[in-house]
Amino acid sequence: MTDYGVVIMCEMARMGDGVLTAPDLSLRTGLTVPTAAKILRLLAKGEILTSIRGAHGGYRLDRKPSEIAIAEIIRIMEGPVAVTSCVDDSDDDCVALTCCPMRGGWEKINRAINSALEGVTLADMLQDAPGNITPEAAPAPGAFENVVAE
Repeated sequence: MTDYGVVIMCEMARMGDGVLTAPDLSLRTGLTVPTAAKILRLLAKGEILTSIRGAHGGYRLDRKPSEIAIAEIIRIMEGPVAVTSCVDDSDDDCVALTCCPMRGGWEKINRAINSALEGVTLADMLQDAPGNITPEAAPAPGAFENVVAE
Protein backbone atom coordinates (compact mmCIF):
# COMPACT_ATOMS: atom_id res chain seq x y z
CA MET A 1 0.00 0.00 0.00
CA THR A 2 2.92 2.36 0.61
CA ASP A 3 3.97 2.37 -3.02
CA TYR A 4 0.38 3.14 -3.99
CA GLY A 5 0.43 5.98 -1.45
CA VAL A 6 3.44 7.48 -3.21
CA VAL A 7 1.75 7.03 -6.61
CA ILE A 8 -1.40 8.78 -5.37
CA MET A 9 0.63 11.60 -3.82
CA CYS A 10 2.52 12.06 -7.11
CA GLU A 11 -0.79 12.34 -8.97
CA MET A 12 -2.02 14.84 -6.40
CA ALA A 13 1.18 16.84 -6.86
CA ARG A 14 0.77 16.82 -10.65
CA MET A 15 -2.60 18.51 -10.16
CA GLY A 16 -1.10 21.32 -8.09
CA ASP A 17 -3.93 22.91 -6.12
CA GLY A 18 -6.54 20.73 -7.82
CA VAL A 19 -9.07 18.64 -5.93
CA LEU A 20 -9.21 14.95 -6.82
CA THR A 21 -11.60 12.20 -5.74
CA ALA A 22 -10.98 8.48 -5.31
CA PRO A 23 -12.66 7.77 -8.71
CA ASP A 24 -10.48 10.45 -10.38
CA LEU A 25 -7.35 8.88 -8.91
CA SER A 26 -8.54 5.41 -9.82
CA LEU A 27 -8.72 6.43 -13.46
CA ARG A 28 -5.37 8.20 -13.34
CA THR A 29 -3.46 5.44 -11.53
CA GLY A 30 -5.21 2.18 -12.36
CA LEU A 31 -5.93 1.50 -8.68
CA THR A 32 -9.39 0.36 -7.67
CA VAL A 33 -11.67 3.02 -6.22
CA PRO A 34 -11.80 1.31 -2.78
CA THR A 35 -7.99 1.13 -2.63
CA ALA A 36 -7.63 4.78 -3.66
CA ALA A 37 -10.28 5.79 -1.11
CA LYS A 38 -8.55 3.88 1.70
CA ILE A 39 -5.19 5.44 0.90
CA LEU A 40 -6.68 8.94 0.63
CA ARG A 41 -8.26 8.56 4.08
CA LEU A 42 -4.93 7.49 5.57
CA LEU A 43 -3.05 10.36 3.94
CA ALA A 44 -5.67 12.88 5.08
CA LYS A 45 -5.49 11.49 8.62
CA GLY A 46 -1.72 11.92 8.37
CA GLU A 47 -2.31 15.59 7.57
CA ILE A 48 -0.62 15.78 4.19
CA LEU A 49 -3.94 15.90 2.34
CA THR A 50 -7.01 17.96 3.13
CA SER A 51 -10.42 16.37 2.76
CA ILE A 52 -13.03 18.65 1.19
CA ARG A 53 -16.68 17.75 1.65
CA GLY A 54 -19.57 18.52 -0.64
CA ALA A 55 -20.62 18.08 -4.24
CA HIS A 56 -17.28 19.38 -5.52
CA GLY A 57 -15.29 17.77 -2.73
CA GLY A 58 -12.35 15.46 -2.77
CA TYR A 59 -8.78 15.78 -1.59
CA ARG A 60 -5.96 18.24 -2.18
CA LEU A 61 -2.38 18.57 -1.00
CA ASP A 62 -1.88 20.32 2.33
CA ARG A 63 1.55 21.63 1.31
CA LYS A 64 3.73 22.14 -1.72
CA PRO A 65 5.27 18.95 -3.17
CA SER A 66 8.73 20.29 -2.28
CA GLU A 67 7.67 20.36 1.39
CA ILE A 68 6.51 16.72 1.57
CA ALA A 69 9.27 14.17 2.13
CA ILE A 70 8.82 10.61 0.92
CA ALA A 71 9.70 9.54 4.49
CA GLU A 72 6.55 11.27 5.72
CA ILE A 73 4.36 9.32 3.28
CA ILE A 74 6.02 6.06 4.33
CA ARG A 75 5.53 6.82 8.04
CA ILE A 76 1.84 7.57 7.46
CA MET A 77 1.33 4.36 5.53
CA GLU A 78 3.62 2.01 7.50
CA GLY A 79 4.65 3.62 10.77
CA PRO A 80 8.25 4.39 11.73
CA VAL A 81 10.92 3.44 9.23
CA ALA A 82 13.27 0.98 10.92
CA VAL A 83 15.40 -1.92 9.76
CA THR A 84 14.95 -3.77 13.08
CA SER A 85 12.64 -3.44 16.05
CA CYS A 86 15.51 -2.46 18.37
CA VAL A 87 15.84 0.93 16.66
CA ASP A 88 12.21 2.03 16.41
CA ASP A 89 11.34 2.32 20.12
CA SER A 90 9.51 -0.97 19.85
CA ASP A 91 8.27 -2.75 22.93
CA ASP A 92 9.32 -6.05 21.35
CA ASP A 93 12.21 -7.47 23.34
CA CYS A 94 15.10 -8.87 21.36
CA VAL A 95 16.36 -12.12 22.85
CA ALA A 96 19.91 -11.34 21.72
CA LEU A 97 20.02 -7.69 22.81
CA THR A 98 22.65 -8.14 25.50
CA CYS A 99 25.05 -10.11 23.30
CA CYS A 100 24.23 -8.69 19.85
CA PRO A 101 27.37 -7.86 17.85
CA MET A 102 25.34 -5.26 15.94
CA ARG A 103 24.17 -3.47 19.10
CA GLY A 104 24.33 0.22 18.25
CA GLY A 105 25.19 -0.49 14.62
CA TRP A 106 21.60 -0.82 13.51
CA GLU A 107 20.88 2.73 14.65
CA LYS A 108 23.56 4.08 12.26
CA ILE A 109 21.98 2.17 9.38
CA ASN A 110 18.51 3.32 10.39
CA ARG A 111 19.61 6.98 10.56
CA ALA A 112 21.17 6.69 7.08
CA ILE A 113 17.98 5.20 5.62
CA ASN A 114 15.76 7.81 7.27
CA SER A 115 18.07 10.62 6.18
CA ALA A 116 17.96 9.39 2.58
CA LEU A 117 14.15 9.18 2.62
CA GLU A 118 13.85 12.62 4.24
CA GLY A 119 16.07 13.99 1.47
CA VAL A 120 13.68 12.96 -1.32
CA THR A 121 10.54 15.04 -1.75
CA LEU A 122 7.40 14.56 -3.74
CA ALA A 123 8.68 17.26 -6.11
CA ASP A 124 11.85 15.21 -6.66
CA MET A 125 9.76 12.16 -7.56
CA LEU A 126 7.90 14.16 -10.20
CA GLN A 127 11.10 15.47 -11.77
CA ASP A 128 12.56 11.98 -12.05
CA ALA A 129 9.41 10.35 -13.45
CA PRO A 130 9.72 9.23 -17.09
CA GLY A 131 6.96 10.62 -19.26
CA ASN A 132 6.05 13.10 -16.56
CA ILE A 133 2.71 14.76 -17.16
CA THR A 134 2.63 18.41 -16.24
CA PRO A 135 -0.44 19.69 -14.39
CA GLU A 136 -1.42 21.65 -17.52
CA ALA A 137 -1.42 18.49 -19.66
CA ALA A 138 -3.17 16.24 -17.15
CA PRO A 139 -6.89 15.58 -17.55
CA ALA A 140 -9.07 17.76 -15.38
CA PRO A 141 -10.51 16.14 -12.25
CA GLY A 142 -13.74 14.39 -13.14
CA ALA A 143 -12.93 14.52 -16.86
CA PHE A 144 -13.75 10.84 -17.20
CA GLU A 145 -16.87 10.79 -15.03
CA ASN A 146 -19.23 10.61 -18.02
CA VAL A 147 -17.27 7.93 -19.87
CA VAL A 148 -19.26 4.71 -20.15
CA ALA A 149 -17.53 1.41 -20.78
CA GLU A 150 -18.83 -0.32 -23.90
